[in-house]
Amino acid sequence: MEERKGMITMKGNPLTLVGKALKVGDRAPDFGVLDNNLSPVNLGAYKGKVCIISAVPSLDTPVCDLETRRFNQEAAHLSPDIVILTVSMDLPFAQKRWCGAAGVDKVITLSDYKDASFGAAYGVLIKELRLLARAVFVVDRKGLIQYIEVVKELTQEPNYEAALQAAKKLA
Repeated sequence: MEERKGMITMKGNPLTLVGKALKVGDRAPDFGVLDNNLSPVNLGAYKGKVCIISAVPSLDTPVCDLETRRFNQEAAHLSPDIVILTVSMDLPFAQKRWCGAAGVDKVITLSDYKDASFGAAYGVLIKELRLLARAVFVVDRKGLIQYIEVVKELTQEPNYEAALQAAKKLA
């Protein structure tokens, strides 16, 4: 599998991403993850919707917590044709507990812990940590990627406005 060294950093230290770098216009790769009830989910479950896919290292960290809460707030003002998925390596039980405690009810949390299917397919699996890089992908109704941001420094937030605008144009 392809490796890309130094694409992102954590507190300034370079990390390696595993998987091919995707580009705008690419077909969004399918992936197999688990929902909060341990049911398998793939990208096909959201066919016909505009998907904002937010990849985060762990919901139990301050920036990921902030990011997922922000997307949950924004989801309330979006078209019903837009779905926001947050994918992390957290166990489904931890995601469910976190969502309940945080009052997150509009973002769908999905776990990639089992085989890193999403992380490898989207090129955001961090080799050194077996966590996902912070990244946002917007996928149109036809399954094509229309927006990508891989956040260079893991401890920083993504550009919410750019991702939301990209999704709103497609809805």
